[in-house]
Amino acid sequence: MFGYINANKQDLSKKDMEIYQSYYCGLCRVLSKRGGRKGQMLLNYDVAFLVILLTGLYELEDSRDRLICPMHPATRRTYRINEATEYAADMNILLSYQNFADDYRDEGSARKRFLMKMFRKDYERIFAAYPRQGRAIEKCMRELWEAEERHEDNIDVVAGITGEMLAEIFVWKEKGMWANELRNMGFYMGKFIYLMDAYEDVEKDCRNGNYNVLAKTYRNDREEFDTFSRLLLTSMLGECAKTFERMPVVLHASIIRNILYSGIWTRFEMVYSKRHRDETRKDRKKQKRIARLEKTKTYH
Repeated sequence: MFGYINANKQDLSKKDMEIYQSYYCGLCRVLSKRGGRKGQMLLNYDVAFLVILLTGLYELEDSRDRLICPMHPATRRTYRINEATEYAADMNILLSYQNFADDYRDEGSARKRFLMKMFRKDYERIFAAYPRQGRAIEKCMRELWEAEERHEDNIDVVAGITGEMLAEIFVWKEKGMWANELRNMGFYMGKFIYLMDAYEDVEKDCRNGNYNVLAKTYRNDREEFDTFSRLLLTSMLGECAKTFERMPVVLHASIIRNILYSGIWTRFEMVYSKRHRDETRKDRKKQKRIARLEKTKTYH
């Protein structure tokens, strides 16, 4: 589920790039404190986006410092930490644990079972601190598993389950004046993430006989599949962007807009390009085989 909410780093100014990276480094530091060294393995840019969004919306003050990162020992790295970093790190652990559990249920992976055991105490501690979010994640993961088991073909229903889960995670302060806007933004962001994941995996899932809510559309009309998927994803991000623009975010707004309007599409474009390169390569091989057969027929 992770790996889709990224910035377009080529279009970020040098200053914004430094700020973006500093929140990512800050998230890494907090994950280490919240879950030990093992917590750092959960680090991703999706959750860093939530940190920046909440920081900008609530205009939080950062604690800043510089350190030498073991992964990048050549230079000192600046990191920023605030209340939103701590909240997002906890949500990261809750989500990751449930993803491990879901994968273990689907695949029976011994590795995922081991990861569940590693994070069990952290999960229980964070669940007790954030019961609303914890219950929402457990409920939605269960409903998602049930929908996939019955091969639910209603795209809106299946994607909406992930939307409901992200909606509760985006709402940091339930009684805050921006709770409804954050819930709406999280809902459509969750739907986007689920559908983007389905778009990326559709070929593999069709080949292996796995459930994929976009498989029927892919099989029925390959030529229109990419156009349909792009329109579907655009509508989800359109709602996210409209919600964001209604919120009075000034701090780090340029970074958030970069992600919403450009960066979040980089994965789609990468998958789209690779898929069409592969299809072109297959077509060429097919044409060569046909040409060889025609030559053989001619000689006979």
